[in-house]
This record gives sequence, structure tokens and C-alpha cells, in this order.
Amino acid sequence: MQTDDANTASPQSVDSGLPPDWDPRQFAFLVVDNDPAHARAMTESLERVGYRCDVATAGPDGKRMLEQNTYDVIITDLVMNDVDGMQILATAKQLLPEAQVIMVTGHATVTKAVEAMQLGAFNFLEKPITPARLRAIAAKAVEAVQLKQTNLELRRRLDEKFGFEGIVFASAGMQQVIDRLKRIAPTDATVLITGESGTGKEMIARAIHQNSPRKNKRMVALNVRAVSENLVESELFGHVRGSFTDAVTDREGAFQYADGGTLFLDEVGDMPMSTQIKLLRVLEEHQITRVGDNKPIKVNVRLVSATNRPLEEMVADGLFRNDLYFRLKVVTVQLPPLRDRRDDIVPLMDHFRKQFIRRHNRGPCNFTPAVTRKFYAYAWPGNIRQLRNFVETMVVLDTDGKLDIDDLPPELIDEPTLGGGGTSENLPESVASHDAPTVHGPSELIGKTMDDIERWAIEETLRMTAGNREEAAKILDIGARTLYRKLDKYRQ
Repeated sequence: MQTDDANTASPQSVDSGLPPDWDPRQFAFLVVDNDPAHARAMTESLERVGYRCDVATAGPDGKRMLEQNTYDVIITDLVMNDVDGMQILATAKQLLPEAQVIMVTGHATVTKAVEAMQLGAFNFLEKPITPARLRAIAAKAVEAVQLKQTNLELRRRLDEKFGFEGIVFASAGMQQVIDRLKRIAPTDATVLITGESGTGKEMIARAIHQNSPRKNKRMVALNVRAVSENLVESELFGHVRGSFTDAVTDREGAFQYADGGTLFLDEVGDMPMSTQIKLLRVLEEHQITRVGDNKPIKVNVRLVSATNRPLEEMVADGLFRNDLYFRLKVVTVQLPPLRDRRDDIVPLMDHFRKQFIRRHNRGPCNFTPAVTRKFYAYAWPGNIRQLRNFVETMVVLDTDGKLDIDDLPPELIDEPTLGGGGTSENLPESVASHDAPTVHGPSELIGKTMDDIERWAIEETLRMTAGNREEAAKILDIGARTLYRKLDKYRQ
């Protein structure tokens, strides 16, 4: 291999070929070559631009180093005794699947190097190797590694946001929903999600997709209600040029665009009857026909739909096809309204508070116990979407780092009494009675000792705050240390 002129080049003075904001020192290389002089020349050329390099001058040594260390790029000679480059490639793919492997070969073994690329090698270098060529291939390999790492990070964030772990809940009702989703997601079954507006149906659909074998393909969401009735078919199945007045070009529909992945149809109960017939045929035959075309197109799509309308009643009234209804509800997921899952209110408040502090670059702020009681008692007709909007409003308008009654939206300030499941009779006693002089606790507490009543109040308040002891202590108006002492006493 040709070498750099040591008198004119110094470490990191030679262009690495990487973007200017990338530090070559963060990437680790392993050079495996049973010709020590050639191995040293390659290593020096890579180190000159800043890469960290280990070198092995025998195949077995290289294999052992792969087993003991982590590398981003492996450069290995193809022809070696005992353990050759193909074995190094196989070991790297098994132990370091995100790493890239570059094969070094002579003219006589180029065909073998191409075979190695088919087995997963990134590229090959044909001898004699110039430093510029070595660095150029190394830079491309590093970029490929970085792209893989970026994709993994994006996938991790998607899993956090849309995976089951990203769903914020503390209630037993939502735990049952999650348990059901974990059984549904790995299958290819058609799913119908029902629930009031604002309960998080699209988030559940994304969690199903993100935990399915289709997660690496697209999920396409289409709100049927938001599309003009005469354009629903075009949005779903696509159209060809000239099929109607505004069809100036061919266009893929949602089914074709989501091919291989998941299609989420929100507000499916608003679908026109004529489109319902065509959707049923697509689900049965797994092929679409674009508007204005006669040629069928095969599609492989998992359908997840959602509605807040009573489809069974619509079927009885002749507004929704019976056969499509049963085709959509192979598996159903019923999302409870927020007023029926009050244990989730405080965790959701805290989740959105942190989210909007980051989004709007606000300083630290926390809810007061009085606001927590207001949120816990409110009926939430708009469900999670309404709670989210309320929290964002409070974070944006806060000026003193304390999310208090004066920061509440008018809907909550002007809500002295609650209906629809939001009366104080439905609240834990420690919440419902905090501002009231008279305590109306459950009848089973009558005749109990004060210790029993106190324990009940503490446990109910902890339930309301999803186990947040500091928040519970504030609501109960006792010190945190007092609360910890009492909990230790209960465990004895």
C-alpha cells in the first residue's frame, strides 16, 4: 500500500471525507491483515485523519478481538491462513450487526469479494490501495454506520412515543386495554377502535402498528369525516388522469400508499354507502381499482378503523352496511372515556406538563393541590384531547412557576359542581372534602377507628396521584416525612 508523506501530513490534517461536524475519533476501526507491513500502513493512514484503530495481524486474533470489543468498521484481508476474511465477515455480522465490513482483495479474488458483498460486506478494496481510496471508502462506511444508528434512534423514539410503554395510564381499565392490544398487535387481524372523541384512538392505532410485524412499513391515517363525500373514493383508492374535472394527473390512494403497512381509517362511520360497498370488496379481494380505471391493483394492507358513532345502531337504521361492519370488527378495542378512568388524570397532567415545558421553552412549573383536585373532579367531555389543551394553556400563560387556580381555563373556573360522573360523591374522600367543612365518606367507614379512616384517606389520595407521595402529602396537608412514616407503619 502507498503511504502518506510523513513530512507534509500530520494527524487530522488530512481530509477524512466526513461532514465537518463529525469527529472521526468517535468511530472505532479494526484492521485485520496477516501482512504486518500492509496492516500498519492502512492503520497509519486511518489514524492520520483521527480514526481510532486496533490492528490484528492474524485471522484468529481478529476474530478474538471482535468477540471482546466493539467496532464501527472492520477492514479485513480476504485471503488469510486459519481464519480468512469470510469468517471475519460472518463473525462481525453475528456479533456486531450494525458495523460495516470492508474486504481487501487482490485482483485474482475480486469475484470472491463480490460474493462477500452479497453476504453483507459493505465494499471491497482492490490492491494496491492508495490512502485516498482507503479514506474515501472508510468515510462512506462510517456514514452508513451513522445512518443505521440514526434509524435505530428514530425507531427507539417511535417505540417510546407509540409503543405500549409510551401510553400514559394508571387505571385498571386502561391496563385491560393494553393487555388486549399486546395480543392483537402481533397478528394481522382487522381492528375496530371505538370510543368517544378525544380518547386517543389514533394513538392506539399507531401503537398497534408500531408493535406489529409491519412496523418498518408505512402507517397511513385518513379521517373520513374530513374528506368531501365525492372525494372519499379517490382518497382511498386513487384515480387516473381525466377521471373527473380536477384529476389532472394519476394519483395513488391511501391503500396503495400504505401497501405492506397499516391503513388507519378514522371516523369510518361517516363513510358514504357507495364507498362502503367498494371498501368491503377491497377487504375481501385484497385489490383496488382506481377511480376512472379498470385495472385492478393488488394491495397488502392491515386495516385499523375507528369511530365514535354507534355502528350497531347505524346498521339497524340502514346507514351502515351490516357485512362491512362485521368485516371491520374482527377484533374490537373499546376506549373508556376519561371520566371513567380518573386514576389516569394526574399521570396525564404531569406527562403533558413536561411535554409543553419543553415545547414552549418554559421554566419549571408545577400544579397546586387545588388544581389537581379540580382536574380530578372535572367531567372531561372532551376527554384526553381537552385535558391536553387545558394543560398547554396553563403552561403557556403561567408567569410564577405555579400552575394554580388563576391559570385555569374558564371551563374549569366556572365549574362549581360537576355532573355526568363528576360529582364529589365519585371522588376519593381526601379530594372531595378538602375544601368542605363536612366530610361525607363511604358508609363502610362509619364505626371504624381514626387510624383506619386515616389509612383509607392516604391510600385513596395515593391512588389519585398515581403513587406520587409528595403530591399526596400536599393534598393531605401533611409533611412528606409524616406520610412516609405512616406508610412504613402500614407495611408492618
